[in-house]
Amino acid sequence: MSKVLILNGPNLSRLGSREPEVYGSATYTDLVSSCTALGAELGLDVDVRQTNDEAELISWIHEAVDGKVNVVLNPAAFTHYSYALRDACAMISGSGAKMIEVHISNPHAREAFRHNSVISAVATGVIAGFGIDSYLLALRQLAH
Repeated sequence: MSKVLILNGPNLSRLGSREPEVYGSATYTDLVSSCTALGAELGLDVDVRQTNDEAELISWIHEAVDGKVNVVLNPAAFTHYSYALRDACAMISGSGAKMIEVHISNPHAREAFRHNSVISAVATGVIAGFGIDSYLLALRQLAH
């Protein structure tokens, strides 16, 4: 069974209560349940994590690099400015693993400052705008 880390950045623990008109009504618990259930169905060992701490997120990326583990990453606000996270993510492809950047909303349909991702250029692919289904699409691609 292949392991997949699903890593979530700041404020994603607030799903369901934070701007439901943008992020939907699904809670973080719903996200975890959906991802682990689909992962099991696809033969993937899914580990879902969330942090508001950039350093912790980078440490988890290092863990994935060292273990050659595929990653589904929602960098949240770090998407737009964290060069430290970008540099960590760049190591993933060098390890032979894949990283898919996901977003619940479509950043390109939102405020101008959200249009730029410093992460996308080092990601294997990007999936955005499908609510928590963005994660499920990423898992299906990794299992493919």
